[in-house]
This record gives sequence, C-alpha cells and structure tokens, in this order.
Amino acid sequence: MRVVGVIPSRWASTRLPGKSLISICGKPLVQWVVEAAGKADLIDELLVATDDQRIVDAVVPLGVRAVMTSPDHPSGTDRIAEALQGIDADLVVNIQGDEPLLDSALLDRLVRVMVEDRSWDMATAATPILDESEIDESSVVKVVTAQDGRALYFSRSVIPFIRDNDGGLGKDLYMRHLGVYAYRRDFLEKLVNTPPCALENAEKLEQLRALYIGASMIVVGTEDAGIGVDTPEDVIKVERIIKDIL
Repeated sequence: MRVVGVIPSRWASTRLPGKSLISICGKPLVQWVVEAAGKADLIDELLVATDDQRIVDAVVPLGVRAVMTSPDHPSGTDRIAEALQGIDADLVVNIQGDEPLLDSALLDRLVRVMVEDRSWDMATAATPILDESEIDESSVVKVVTAQDGRALYFSRSVIPFIRDNDGGLGKDLYMRHLGVYAYRRDFLEKLVNTPPCALENAEKLEQLRALYIGASMIVVGTEDAGIGVDTPEDVIKVERIIKDIL
C-alpha cells in the first residue's frame, strides 16, 4: 500500500498573506512542516501542493516534490486531489501547511489505523479540550464519536450539550478536532467530486460532506493539540516554543 503525504500550501491568506514563507526562527514556515512530516515512518512520498512559484522554489531544495495547482480551489482537499493526478497513491495524508510543530507520530498512527482496518474510508484526529473557554468558541471545532471511535458529528457549536449538569459531567466530554486527515484514494476522489451539502454550507466544515455521503471515519485521540500559524501573534508564540525546545 503506497502512502503519499500532501501539504497544501497556498500563497493567499486573509490574516497572514504569504504565511508559508514567513520566517520562524530563521526558516520559512513551510520548511518546518516539511521537515516535521518527513519524520513520519509510514509515508512513502511527500508532496507540497501550491499555487505559487515562490513556494516551489523554497521546498524543492528540501528534497520534496512541489506540484503547481490552480489558485482557485475552495479547499486544501481540492488542491490535494489536483496535485495527485498521475501520482500512484493508495492512501493520502492531508497535512496542514501551517503546523510547524506537527507530530509525525500522529501521522503514522493515522496511516496505521487505515492499513490495519480497511473498513475505514478516512481517519482524522482530536484532542481533549482543556481550556473551558474554548468550548464556546466557534473557531474551535468539536467532534463527538461512537464507542469504536467513529465520527458522529462535527460542529462549531457546543457538542455535546449538557442538559442537566448535576456535577457528574464535565469538560472531559469535549474533544477538539484537528484538521489532519488520511483518506483512501478512491474516497478522496468521491469526496471532491460531490457538491457541498447543506450541513457543510451551514457550519463551513468540509468533513460534514464526508459524513453526509456515508464516510466511515475514525477519530484518533491525541494529547498533542499542535499550534497553527494564522496571525503575527502566532508567529511570536511558536518562536517562543521552538526556542524553549531547542
């Protein structure tokens, strides 16, 4: 089974234009992501899917293939599907391009669960919400699962809603969805060729389209919430963390 990891890396960003090449401790953001993803043992090939030659020029010296894609894709998933045209892949890992400290071991866990159980169409990840203020934040996507880890629903709203809190239930019920995915190649093609459903349009969550068309999606738990870079303040925060680690 051939596994290809794809890092969607577009130039445009509403809050931080050109963030893929913004310097973090002397290296562009995309380089941090490439180097972290490259530590995953179960990914056979790593691609960067981009819409800008400057990003291509930054990643090719790192030893990964860069694929130019249309600048008009509505999502990273669509960009990944275009980048994979003509490339041999049985499993595809969608790696967030703004996570400089991503956990390569988590990528391997997603691949492993898909290899070991072929009934899953997709795998993704979630982490416990430890900060109670995040439970009500619409920017924090919550997920609820079945006993076997199967995703039941994702929402920007508070799920589950505790109707009668008598003190026996608490914040340990809440899981934050992390935007990393592993797909079977055929299901990825089905997903991008299906129009958005009403639930996806309402919540602005693409994974709801996958559930709507019947995806068997497992949610892998992790303690590492990661940190995305979306604002100049995030850059400062990540640099502090990296300096502490180093």
